[in-house]
Amino acid sequence: MSPWQEVGSENYVLATQGSLLNTGLVVGTERAMVIDTGCGPRQAREILGAVREKTQLPLVVVNTHAHYDHFFGNSVFADAGVTEFWAHENCAAEIEENGDAQRRFVASTEPEMAAGEGENVELVAPNAIVKDQPVLVDLGGMAATLFWLGRGHTDGDLLVGTPTTLYAGDLLEQGSHPSFEDSYPEDWADVLRHISALRHRYEFLIPGHGGPCSDQFVKTMANTMSTAVRQALQSIRDTPSDATKAIPVLPYGPEQSRWFIKRLQETRGHH
Repeated sequence: MSPWQEVGSENYVLATQGSLLNTGLVVGTERAMVIDTGCGPRQAREILGAVREKTQLPLVVVNTHAHYDHFFGNSVFADAGVTEFWAHENCAAEIEENGDAQRRFVASTEPEMAAGEGENVELVAPNAIVKDQPVLVDLGGMAATLFWLGRGHTDGDLLVGTPTTLYAGDLLEQGSHPSFEDSYPEDWADVLRHISALRHRYEFLIPGHGGPCSDQFVKTMANTMSTAVRQALQSIRDTPSDATKAIPVLPYGPEQSRWFIKRLQETRGHH
């Protein structure tokens, strides 16, 4: 894992190995908040160890969305005394209903988690729920605002804002193409523009993977996605029988483009 990087006063981020997930840490005077818990107990124990080098305060956890690298470590934190796990209602429902189906993704890195055998391998679903209205979580001398801007990377992406820093989860991904498997491409482009409009409030913008982002990065990501939506829709209109013809023109890799088209077709008219 990387060392903690300071991103604003009492705000930190570290990059884990493997999926290069960014775990956030916000430290108040009474509690600290951990944002995303890793791929399973092995990684979560490393994250917890790193957190404990920074602070001994009681912890609360936020899961930004329902993908395994962001919540499979929850059980380790529950064992460490965490009782408050925050998420958007759609994320919590997805973890409850389909969390187990993701175990196969960690077979090589977290064999115990994949097999569901061993310590801290049970899924801990979030129990502190954010709906459409922002929620303020007081950490003592520091508040974090948890809010949802609509569907994007998934239908339950939660953002965490502090006085200096916005943790955006996988709504922003720096250094690799966005992941579209559970996405709503048209809505996602709108959410990115919304994030860009909020940008003056925050000094630091932290993606789910990769280094801190500039406002320009967010605008470019939004424009690229809107352009891709237009190109793919045009291609679907031109050759309705074979939407994959759009793959070469899209600004993403072939695999991401395939998912992009699939999700665009599945989610059209779901506004």
